[in-house]
Amino acid sequence: MSSNDEESRLHRSVRLLYNGRSRRAAMFRYGLVAFDITTIIYFLLTVAAEQQRLLMGVNLVIGALILLDFCARLWVAENRRKMLLRVYTIADIIVIASLFLAPLLADNLAVLRVLRGLRLIHSYRLLHDLRRDLKFFRVHEDAIFAAVNLFVFIFVTTSVVYVLRFQDEASIANYIDALYFTVATLTTTGFGDITLNTPGGKVLSVFIMIFGVALFVRLARAIFQPAKVRYKCHECGLNRHDPDAVHCKHCGEPVKIETEGVE
Repeated sequence: MSSNDEESRLHRSVRLLYNGRSRRAAMFRYGLVAFDITTIIYFLLTVAAEQQRLLMGVNLVIGALILLDFCARLWVAENRRKMLLRVYTIADIIVIASLFLAPLLADNLAVLRVLRGLRLIHSYRLLHDLRRDLKFFRVHEDAIFAAVNLFVFIFVTTSVVYVLRFQDEASIANYIDALYFTVATLTTTGFGDITLNTPGGKVLSVFIMIFGVALFVRLARAIFQPAKVRYKCHECGLNRHDPDAVHCKHCGEPVKIETEGVE
């Protein structure tokens, strides 16, 4: 067998793992989901931790695994240019760079550590994978995406506040202070015990208030609105319907929404 044939078989095998419908492919993707969730939690817990040799070693291992997953996805992607322009792909590139660059810098700049929080953006890809396989995510998609939007916004913004306010005094307590400031600003509580006095800090505070409140309202609306399922009407294009709908409310066209059935 030629090397080209072997490469073609390997390419097909990897593509089926990422995009196939077999049980093996599903288990592989859920393994990736577990890895992504674990790395997100790890980065959040260690964002302000002192960088010791053990943590640096763990970071390099995680960086190598993320890089391997990234290269595999790029290799089997049908449109590589489109993949490279996606937000979570750009976030992964930044995270990988921060993991490999940090040990090369004597002071391990705080900005490199908080950049790993961008891994949170990867949660959007996780939800798309889970929506494909689980009905629960399809039924509650709006509320789940709204919650993820708010969660990502809070912690990415917290990382920015941490760099602006506490870069020279990195510690877990200061990261909690940055989170406290972000939530207090987002909810417009504004206790005033922690402030950003620079012009850039004040602009950031305005940004947090405007977009944070909007995301919070969107989450509340998604939770309390009646649940809808995603199904595109072939006649008018409406893509949200009641779970038990048999006709499109907009044009009256019959719709065939998949249900679990009655035993």
